[in-house]
Amino acid sequence: MDGPDSCCYDETFDERHASERLDEYRRRGARGSTRRLIEALAAGGAAGSTVLDIGGGVGAVHLGLLQSGAASAIDVDASGPLLAAARDEAVRVGLAGRVDHRKGDFVALAPEVPEVDLVALDKVICCYDDGAALLAAAGSRARRRLGLVAPRDAWWMRASGRLLNAWQWLRRDPYRFYVHPTREIAGALRAAGLERVHLDAGWLWQVEVYERTG
Repeated sequence: MDGPDSCCYDETFDERHASERLDEYRRRGARGSTRRLIEALAAGGAAGSTVLDIGGGVGAVHLGLLQSGAASAIDVDASGPLLAAARDEAVRVGLAGRVDHRKGDFVALAPEVPEVDLVALDKVICCYDDGAALLAAAGSRARRRLGLVAPRDAWWMRASGRLLNAWQWLRRDPYRFYVHPTREIAGALRAAGLERVHLDAGWLWQVEVYERTG
């Protein structure tokens, strides 16, 4: 499994990358599929909810949910520079006391993470080869709802992924891009007790929301 330790996420998502993403977020806010994910997770009201943001990047999703009324958030990221950027942004907007930042591979950390109401994975599954393991771990933490943004399950995304991975191989960069089939995502989360209630497929990215059954 190309987990964070073997895939050198600190180097792939380095300080320059984190700085650029944070600057863009501060200028433009959450946009596109990220904005749609926040809205879908907050549907019906997020007041008092607890949040787990897996691969939280610069913090757009969990900060957006906190600003929508969520009570607290856990931010898990394998990239130290991105985690530092998210921490800085939480301080800047006055929400640092409501976010618990943790560094590492979420699959390995999952047993130490409490269950929460809302789980988010914004463009995370595309960075992980063992999608079933990641989704099983994420689904086990979701008491109410899980939302994710994944590459659209379409031929042009799979072709683009192959080209990107060939380029990464030539550069001897261990990072790889994965397009996991939608049916496999749904199956893994169904096994975790979650059923899909929303699918919003854009040209490049699709937003999926699952809710706890029973």
